[in-house]
Amino acid sequence: MSVENSFLQESIEKDSKFKTWDDLFQIPTFSSMGLPIEDNNNKNGDEKVNYLCGNSLGLMPKSTPIAISSELKAWGDRGVESHFRHPGEDKGLTSWVDIDLPVVPLLAPIVGAKDSEVACMGTLTMNLNSLLCSFYKPDLKNGRYKILFEKGSFPSDYYAFLNQVKLHDLNPEDALIQISPSEGEYYIKTEDILKIIDEQGDSISVICLPGIQYYTGQLFDMKSIVAKGHEKGCIVGFDLAHAVGNIDLKLHEWGVDFAAWCSYKYLNSGPGAIGGIFINEKFFNNNKEENKDNVGGVGEFRPRLAGWWGNNSQDRFKMLEIFNPIESALGFRQSNPSVIDVVSLKSSLEIFNKIEGNITTLRIKSIELTNYLEKLLKSSKFYIDPSKTISLQTKSENLAPCFTIITPSDPQQRGAQLSLLFLPDLDNSGANTMEKIFNYMNQNGTICDERRPNVIRLAPCPLYNTFRDVYNCVELLNKAFEELF
Repeated sequence: MSVENSFLQESIEKDSKFKTWDDLFQIPTFSSMGLPIEDNNNKNGDEKVNYLCGNSLGLMPKSTPIAISSELKAWGDRGVESHFRHPGEDKGLTSWVDIDLPVVPLLAPIVGAKDSEVACMGTLTMNLNSLLCSFYKPDLKNGRYKILFEKGSFPSDYYAFLNQVKLHDLNPEDALIQISPSEGEYYIKTEDILKIIDEQGDSISVICLPGIQYYTGQLFDMKSIVAKGHEKGCIVGFDLAHAVGNIDLKLHEWGVDFAAWCSYKYLNSGPGAIGGIFINEKFFNNNKEENKDNVGGVGEFRPRLAGWWGNNSQDRFKMLEIFNPIESALGFRQSNPSVIDVVSLKSSLEIFNKIEGNITTLRIKSIELTNYLEKLLKSSKFYIDPSKTISLQTKSENLAPCFTIITPSDPQQRGAQLSLLFLPDLDNSGANTMEKIFNYMNQNGTICDERRPNVIRLAPCPLYNTFRDVYNCVELLNKAFEELF
């Protein structure tokens, strides 16, 4: 049996072992994507594309349009009355005033939290800024005022950290500590992170790192980072944009202080959809009436960017000038959430909830999928070991087109994503290896995404991707190299 046939047979055997839930999702087709049919072995336009881009935007659950239609009907049938008297209550639908509450017990197990520690609200960067306003408390007197984050963080995170220190009239060059991979490496070693915390922790106010790095796909050792950060007296938070719905998070058990995430990637809630937050229960104070000693407030509470939706729901519509925050993450909400966004998220979370073992079950399959993808990629004659790329003249036109994997090989240090770095990296876009490969794969029905300057990210999602999808992807990648170069 040839190597190709043995890999194909392996994909068939693995698909018989692991369940997929692709029938619950709307998968784009060649026709719906507007892809050329005649150039793809006379494929039928109704044939599904190979979608490996759940790390950027998850596919739409088939239940989502139904959920949205129900709310549009409620709007049409009762208008404002649906806030308190939803026409679908007899069918289990929720009046809009409490629309996000049924999401909480579905979201909590996804991130490993208590129900009281999570809320769906806002969007990722808005939530991150809001949390930083509450948790970043620079103490110049005692020299604890710095923010530790990674050099290659998503630009939005960098902008948030930069402006936080400027809002406190601090010098970013002094107040921001950025950690980068060591020379000759593509990702940051855990020991290097812990070393910086150990050495500079006394001056660090907040540590905020990604759960999974968006470019390399590296999964950070959050448990160890939290433990070391707390040992040095730091607040530790995470941007979980690429981790939520992807890996088995245990935010409460690990002692994470705060976290923010979006829900349109692995949580499949739709483009630009509502985000979420986690706040450790240790930060909730008991605002008893007898402690009513604050002007405009009840008892002691953690200052925050506040709004009426975080206030005591029993008094919310009394329009009182007394802030009595809900003693949970819900107390950090500011405004009533978008009903459409919330039910879109709920329709996806209900799929997770129906899976025995929930995210733990999905993670087991995800590891197998990603391991298989790595195995096939490394078998390609166009693959080179990442250690060899450092010495290459990566911008040389004489370098034969090739690729490597810059995501950690250890399954415990990555999620569903593998990031492929393509060489040579030429300034001429028409000759750039990555761009040519990306365009070829896209036009031939494998949907992935590119990240400048020279990376393609592949993310087999355990909810709707199969091992055959992975096999077909690598087959197409090899074909692209053979035909283009």
